[in-house]
Amino acid sequence: MNRAVSFLAVIAILLGSGIVAWVLVSQRPEPERQEVPSRIPFASTALVAAGSGSIPVYGAGTVRPRAEVDVAAEITGRVVWVASNFQSGGRVDADQLLFRIDDADYRNTVEQVGASMAVQELELLRVTEEARVARSQYERFRRMREGVASAAETSPLTLWEPQMKAAEATLARDRAALVAAELQLSRTEVHAPFAGIVLEESLDVGQFVAAGRSVGRLYAADAVEVVVPLSDAEAALIPGLWELEAGSADPRVPVRVIAEYGDAHYVWEGYVDRAEAALDEMTRTIDVIVRVPDPFAGGSSMGTGSHDEAADNTGPPLLVGKFVEVEIDGLAPDEYFRVQRAALRPGNEVWAVRDGTVQIVPVQVLQRSDDEVFLTGGLEAGQAVIVGGVQVAIDGMPVRTDAADAP
Repeated sequence: MNRAVSFLAVIAILLGSGIVAWVLVSQRPEPERQEVPSRIPFASTALVAAGSGSIPVYGAGTVRPRAEVDVAAEITGRVVWVASNFQSGGRVDADQLLFRIDDADYRNTVEQVGASMAVQELELLRVTEEARVARSQYERFRRMREGVASAAETSPLTLWEPQMKAAEATLARDRAALVAAELQLSRTEVHAPFAGIVLEESLDVGQFVAAGRSVGRLYAADAVEVVVPLSDAEAALIPGLWELEAGSADPRVPVRVIAEYGDAHYVWEGYVDRAEAALDEMTRTIDVIVRVPDPFAGGSSMGTGSHDEAADNTGPPLLVGKFVEVEIDGLAPDEYFRVQRAALRPGNEVWAVRDGTVQIVPVQVLQRSDDEVFLTGGLEAGQAVIVGGVQVAIDGMPVRTDAADAP
């Protein structure tokens, strides 16, 4: 009896457990179905843009004076006057008097030589008259002797010819001495050779200066220059570079010179003036000389942080020694393209995407900037090119992109 009850109890427990298990299994939620990840790589793309107009040639350099000279006296003496603007940072006009040296000794010399010349002029008049009288007497004597005495037998001293030559030579010497004395007197005043800026000076009233010793430096204010080192490939993009004549007004290749002041950028308009005739031995680059007229007119503001369009001319002057960027208007090919710099691959290749597959396109790079590349090759405007997401690609490899492929 007990064994039968125990058996039935076990059967009941097993049945109950089975029912509970069935209920739990039948009511559990089904797991979400997950798609198997695609093995086709994903690529970020950008569109090819058709280029138009000039290709910019980018470079940088330091502003230097167009012309720079030492200011020095040509004579020795004591300084008696100095212009108030002849000091570091001062602006001077062309031919402006910068300083004056005591001219008392030089004036005395001019007066002495002038007096000597006046005496010699009188002496020349006297000798001329003596020669005239001597010639008259000789002619009368010759007629009286009926031509017995010939000119060859007459002494030149008799006709006062050597005396005349000596008096004329002495007067010429005194005239030359007067010119030299007046020249020395004029050199007591030192003038600016051109309109410029005083870079440095070391002069004051009462100072004794020696001939040829520099007392200051000026640089021309009408224009400054920027030496821009370029590779031969970049220099080849400048139209007519080797035909340019220094200082010539035509033709001119336009240049934008950009400098940063504070948190803003300013731009000045310039032009390519010339190129150096030899490569730099250290860098193997060609130095292209950019000239900027009227640098003290103030640059045009380009806003903050980026090269926006110029807005006004209230900026600072373009100072000597400033490091600047330049944008030169280069050649304008009939057809070229612009792509993001990340699209250019080693070996001058671009990975284009057509119908979901990679097409490796060889290109010729014309110019690079910070964020884009100018090139030619078998591309189309509006075509998608890979700029990220794929590190290795082969021709015909399928890819997924974030934009519809160009046909």
